[in-house]
Amino acid sequence: MRGSGRAGLSRRNFLGRAAAAALAAGAPAAAWLALRPRPATGEIPRRPLGRTGEQVSIVGLGGYHIGNPPEAEGIRLIRTALDRGINFLDNSWDYHRGDSEVRMGKALRDGYRAKAFLMTKIDGQTREAAARQLEQSLERLETDRIDLVQFHEVIRPGDPERIFGPGGAIEALTAARESGKVRFIGFTGHKSPAIHLRMLDTAAAHGFRFDAVQMPLNVMDAHYDSFEHRVLPVLVREQIGVLGMKPLGSGAVLRSLTVTATEALQYAMSLPTSVVITGCERMQDLEQAIAAAAGFRPLAPQRVARLLARTASAGANGRFEPYKTTRAFDGTVAHPELLG
Repeated sequence: MRGSGRAGLSRRNFLGRAAAAALAAGAPAAAWLALRPRPATGEIPRRPLGRTGEQVSIVGLGGYHIGNPPEAEGIRLIRTALDRGINFLDNSWDYHRGDSEVRMGKALRDGYRAKAFLMTKIDGQTREAAARQLEQSLERLETDRIDLVQFHEVIRPGDPERIFGPGGAIEALTAARESGKVRFIGFTGHKSPAIHLRMLDTAAAHGFRFDAVQMPLNVMDAHYDSFEHRVLPVLVREQIGVLGMKPLGSGAVLRSLTVTATEALQYAMSLPTSVVITGCERMQDLEQAIAAAAGFRPLAPQRVARLLARTASAGANGRFEPYKTTRAFDGTVAHPELLG
């Protein structure tokens, strides 16, 4: 649903300014999120995706994990999510060598494409590689237009300059946006807030502003090299859609034995995120995410404070955020040929 006219724009501007001011002052995000209309009981709330005018479900379905179960089960997970009110679908050109996109394309047949806000990512950092990967994603996803395409794994200090340099991948995506193959453009990364800020600064230097940015947001991130503290306020201020990922840290957050899955999901949802993307490999994973999101209202500041106090020791050195501290999650480091 798109915002309408000057009133809709004014409200979005007000909320963006209020959120940025609250974050800058150290106030809990729950204070400004509470200004939003209460969702109906059992309904998954939707939030604005930055300044795009799009409304996305507060929880989104991760694309990597739907490639793990048998194909029929992956398709069932996608369709069940869409039927139950989740409209944001995450994916990537390289997940399971393209099989995650193939499954999603099959799941979006029979009218399901109309229910989805579809996002995928490309690894290519040159114009040629990015254009080739985008065409493959369109074919696999069985669509002629992808709602949001993101530069995947911006995790090296030199990635922003390569993407925005002569013959860089930004040329491919802006051309695809002009031709109607892509609606919005974003980027993702899991390694360092400093690299995210460098990507945003590089874009600004080239007169470009992203529509969305994806990054880890969870109770552990709050304590170590924090995207929440360093990048989130910038995105809110600039009205860029905030895509939170790894609310459970690919299971590592739960292995800390400091929080439950529901607490971890609801902590991330209590931040000024547009959507919190979570991986689901089994129907019980999906039911857990839906239960955490249905009728959701932001956690009270006192509860957030207790969660942060409980996780402070475990989160202090990044040991429960291996995507930041190890190479285990760096797919394009293991396979640099994907960058082009």
